[in-house]
Amino acid sequence: MTNVDRLKALYLYDPETGAFVSTSARKRWAQGRVAGTADKYTMIFIDGKKYRAHRLAWLYMTGEWPHGQIDHLNGDKHDNRFANLRVATSAQNSQNIWCPRRDCGSGFKGVSWRERNHKWHATIRVNGKAKHLGYFESAEAAHAAYVLAKQQHHDVARSL
Repeated sequence: MTNVDRLKALYLYDPETGAFVSTSARKRWAQGRVAGTADKYTMIFIDGKKYRAHRLAWLYMTGEWPHGQIDHLNGDKHDNRFANLRVATSAQNSQNIWCPRRDCGSGFKGVSWRERNHKWHATIRVNGKAKHLGYFESAEAAHAAYVLAKQQHHDVARSL
């Protein structure tokens, strides 16, 4: 694990843009070049070890490794602006996911088509249990019910 002094010796971090910039030239890396490789998260190498840029941003700004997970408030895993980051529990981080699964036919999280009713069904998970929110004529109406339930039951970081 790297420390804040080593991090600051290698990179400058801009909390407004979330970018790390190299402070000196190293192997195949020019001084002033924006650091990071695009993966599921932006990754930065320090002394041969790979780190998630959002965790490094937290270390850079606070001087301490985050205790827990770092949540991207707007859901963009590559947006490492400091104002977009917060320390979160696993449950908080999970509840800040708004996109539906790839196999979701409605395009909305928590909304699915029920063939036997010929209606859209809205559900939400609360404390690990599925909660039925109702059947609706449109996917948008079912999504509205889901959003309302999410605001009531979950610690949601970003506005809807």
